[in-house]
Amino acid sequence: MARYKHLNKKKRLIKLGRQTRWAPFWTVPKIYGKGRRVHPGRHTAIKRSWKRTKTKA
Repeated sequence: MARYKHLNKKKRLIKLGRQTRWAPFWTVPKIYGKGRRVHPGRHTAIKRSWKRTKTKA
């Protein structure tokens, strides 16, 4: 990878990094109700790991 990254590429990488984070913890009771215990990672739309799947960015 290049030593210096262009700003636009950095912005794309930042966006992709945000998409793979867990959903906020308060989404669990909002979706399932108070009693249900579910991992907030379930509500993340895009599941991607730097090890498994590469990006086109």
